[in-house]
Amino acid sequence: MRHCRWTSLPGVTSMVSSGAMSASGNLMDFLDEPFPDVGTYEDFHTIDWLREKSRDTDRHRKITSKSKESIWEFIKSLLDAWSGWVVMLLIGLLAGTLAGVIDLAVDWMTDLKEGVCLSAFWYSHEQCCWTSNETTFEDRDKCPLWQKWSELLLSQSEIKTILSGFIIRGYLGKWTLLIKTVTLVLVVSSGLSLGKEGPLVHVACCCGNFFSSLFSKYSKNEGKRREVLSAAAAAGVSVAFGAPIGGVLFSLEEVSYYFPLKTLWRSFFAALVAAFTLRSINPFGNSRLVLFYVEYHTPWYMAELFPFILLGVFGGLWGTLFTRCNIAWCRRRKTTRLGKYPVLEVIVVTAITAIIAYPNPYTRQSTSELISELFNDCGALESSQLCDYINDPNMTRPVDDIPDRPAGVGVYTAMWQLALALIFKIVITIFTFGMKIPSGLFIPSMAVGAMAGRMVGIGVEQLAYHHHDWIIFRNWCRPGADCVTPGLYAMVGAAACLGGVTRMTVSLVVIMFELTGGLEYIVPLMAAAVTSKWVADAFGKEGIYEAHIHLNGYPFLDVKDEFTHRTLATDVMRPRRGEPPLSVLTQDSMTVEDVETLIKETDYNGFPVVVSRDSERLIGFAQRRELILAIKNARQRQEGIVSNSIMYFTEEPPELPANSPHPLKLRRILNLSPFTVTDHTPMETVVDIFRKLGLRQCLVTRSGRLLGIITKKDVLRHMAQMANQDPESIMFN
Repeated sequence: MRHCRWTSLPGVTSMVSSGAMSASGNLMDFLDEPFPDVGTYEDFHTIDWLREKSRDTDRHRKITSKSKESIWEFIKSLLDAWSGWVVMLLIGLLAGTLAGVIDLAVDWMTDLKEGVCLSAFWYSHEQCCWTSNETTFEDRDKCPLWQKWSELLLSQSEIKTILSGFIIRGYLGKWTLLIKTVTLVLVVSSGLSLGKEGPLVHVACCCGNFFSSLFSKYSKNEGKRREVLSAAAAAGVSVAFGAPIGGVLFSLEEVSYYFPLKTLWRSFFAALVAAFTLRSINPFGNSRLVLFYVEYHTPWYMAELFPFILLGVFGGLWGTLFTRCNIAWCRRRKTTRLGKYPVLEVIVVTAITAIIAYPNPYTRQSTSELISELFNDCGALESSQLCDYINDPNMTRPVDDIPDRPAGVGVYTAMWQLALALIFKIVITIFTFGMKIPSGLFIPSMAVGAMAGRMVGIGVEQLAYHHHDWIIFRNWCRPGADCVTPGLYAMVGAAACLGGVTRMTVSLVVIMFELTGGLEYIVPLMAAAVTSKWVADAFGKEGIYEAHIHLNGYPFLDVKDEFTHRTLATDVMRPRRGEPPLSVLTQDSMTVEDVETLIKETDYNGFPVVVSRDSERLIGFAQRRELILAIKNARQRQEGIVSNSIMYFTEEPPELPANSPHPLKLRRILNLSPFTVTDHTPMETVVDIFRKLGLRQCLVTRSGRLLGIITKKDVLRHMAQMANQDPESIMFN
């Protein structure tokens, strides 16, 4: 710390120290040295994107100017330039590793509910049987090394908001990463109607937040940190589905608020590294990245577009029903005593899931296994009960090329079991999503759509077999031929329901064809995804994530919302008519006590700085948090700073009597370029500015004179009023 001494100059008491005088003789600001927490934000507040970008530009300019001074400074500039790629590499490696460990642990714990491998207890059922020399391909699910317990016992909701600039301390911390990883394994293997995909995005973002803290370029700039988190979200989807391209598009379309071109490339790199790491671990045991790889042997036909579109309609209706029911239940949880017993709620839902799910073969198995079976055709599922109806000659067509197989359960029984499983999944997912456990929605939504799609596919298959002479089937169905693939309908239904819940389109289609390897079926997927979005948007444009953001009262301006009302900035700014005047700071006439009193009596995030209360000419904007830290730091580092010390934001101190207390210069914490609009700026333009620049607030002026202020909260309230919603439902800071 610089050692200071004080001396008196004519008309002003000033600080002089060894090295405290500049070459020109001007007094240097004591804030030239950084102090802890400056530039940071309080919890549950929104960052100022424009300010963060300006700070990064200043940092980059300083590094570039120093790079020519010495070889060491040049090396430091290179390290700074490459730090982004290093962070992406580390995120990809850790996210892929954690995803592989989670996949292996989930498979093991899921199978552990039924039995154990005698040769190595850490093997899952599949791994145990594949390592057995007595296992044949026909009986690949049966091996003497795997024993069921019965045989042994009897002789036998917030990433999206954070990426928009909202501060939630601890949500992406190291402890969160550890706890989320462990509990995710337990939750998914428990059989609850949840998936690991959403939580894996959270896990990857925790990795991104951890590695960002290792580099000052990102740790000291919240805007730059969010570029890393956007790339981390892409890596999370990449390892969740084995879909690196879909992960990048998901981050761009659905999650990220600010996505510059360099973030696009870094997101792709992080997703690629994560996918490569996961492929090296090979958690699925099939040397493939994709989770639900399928191979269909028959093409789709134009006549099938009609049932595909119907599945899109179902997906849109399901998305609307689920969103409204789930939000209603979560609101009840927040406003009643139910929310005080989260552990009891988890236990009750888990017990109900176990009791009701076990009797039905389609809900007894893990959701991922169920989706995999629903996606596949019966040629690859000869031993599955899902295809047993094929062998019942009284209910459907016989299979002559498999004469030794016994009669199946019948098509009506298969459809009835699927219908019961579908109803159960719909109901239980509504109550499960939003509990105090890691909960992903992708897999349950896909399961609902896959079951509905498989039922439609079986129905079309039966019609085509028994009525192949109908005009709709005549040109592409021959007697006794397999011309309909029910698994394709399951895949289309899964895309439709996932799109109805999340309102994704482009990224959804890419994820689905990466997930299944079914690139030739992209047209049915597109038709279902677009239809589901249209139908769901007809009942309201909020997807499940946006609905939970609004339920929690987070300040999120959705770029998808349109604002076309003819209001002006003067209609929204504060102070309004009849309200007290705007709280401002003057550039050289307020004491420390005046500022501390203003801070104590208000809860504003910052204050405009004007020349004087008479002129109201705008100088800049000072953040509340930085004012508090600056005053505290000044009192610790300088003697003579008292309550009646003058605070000034000008280059030179004001003229004061000789015996006046030491003044406090705070120009360095002043934002000299706050964003301003005139009072006649259309609110449509103001809303667009807030979205694209990520503003925290903007000041309203007329001819350079300060009139008022518009905050993000004011914009959201005004939009709610224009949409005939309750503006008081906005509870955030």
